Amino acid sequence: MTTALLVVAAALVVAVVVAFLLRRRLLLTGLGAVTMWLRPAGSSRWSVGVAWYGGDALLWYRGLSLSVRPQQRLCRHEVRVESRRGAGRDDVALPDDVVVLTCATGSGRKELAMEPSTVTGFLSWVESAPPGS
Repeated sequence: MTTALLVVAAALVVAVVVAFLLRRRLLLTGLGAVTMWLRPAGSSRWSVGVAWYGGDALLWYRGLSLSVRPQQRLCRHEVRVESRRGAGRDDVALPDDVVVLTCATGSGRKELAMEPSTVTGFLSWVESAPPGS
């Protein structure tokens, strides 16, 4: 009986790991999918995830999650980039070469960290909002 429980538990752990890896793989294979760190204003914790540009919204999926729903949705016409800086000493969870953007959004201020090559695409996406939106 104990051996059977161990086998079932091991199978469940393997299934969760496979589901996690498949989810991440599917998120990263989409057009416009990039790795992005997010930190809400007032928080000291960065969360890594996958951001996907879907039309007029940026959908951000937490990296360490099995959820298929985005944890953050940033509408393009509500995003305004306020400042840009490199990762500092307080940003220990971030790689050294990322760029941190402080953005005002409809749901409050957020900090987004991304690779320098991703910043160009993100800023172009924000600035290409249709007129009047």
